[in-house]
Amino acid sequence: MVETVQSWEVPIAREDDIVLVRRKARALAQERGFDAFAAAALTTAASELARNVWVHAGGGKAIIEELTDGYRTGIRMTFVDEGPGITDVERVLQGGFSTARSLGLGVSGTRRLVEEFDLQTAPGRGTRVVIVKWTRF
Repeated sequence: MVETVQSWEVPIAREDDIVLVRRKARALAQERGFDAFAAAALTTAASELARNVWVHAGGGKAIIEELTDGYRTGIRMTFVDEGPGITDVERVLQGGFSTARSLGLGVSGTRRLVEEFDLQTAPGRGTRVVIVKWTRF
């Protein structure tokens, strides 16, 4: 059974808040014993998703949770916005598609960096992305 040990909510209301989300993810991963690759992967994923919240929705929030399943530590990050939503989820998940003149690899790349990934969105109703990264045994 997965339990939440503690959680933090970080508003994404300014571009500088992307850095705050990134720092919190990196610090928590390092403090909880994630190896260098796992810490970097989580930090990158957090940065990409926070940037998407800012660029595509104009703001939202990140909820960062420390988890345990009794054997290992995990970090779950939930990114929520009330923006325009994603109209073509399949295309976004394939990678290479962007409405913001970028490489379009943020969401698809993030999915490959974590063990668990869930995206819920609807045009005009916002987007919610949940990722989880676990320490290795």
